[in-house]
Amino acid sequence: MARMVMCKKLGKELPGIPFKPWPNELGQRVFESISMDAWKMWTEHFKMIMNEYRLAGGTEQANQVLFEQAEKFFFGDGAQLPPDYKAPAAKG
Repeated sequence: MARMVMCKKLGKELPGIPFKPWPNELGQRVFESISMDAWKMWTEHFKMIMNEYRLAGGTEQANQVLFEQAEKFFFGDGAQLPPDYKAPAAKG
């Protein structure tokens, strides 16, 4: 049975993520109060951030941006898009 959390991002009780994503205080807060649905939204958002800022995974710069953006995304007023970001054209 999935562990349920009151998701801070989505504002309702949902299955929580089954792991602590980072070995710090933010990782603990995410584990305790973020749902798997919100985590999936974050992973898509962070892929875009990594690409737009051209960050190399695992670097100090990437980690700093990761933690700053995750804090805003999950617990703040939402993460901001990079200044030059242009959404991909709709397929169709």
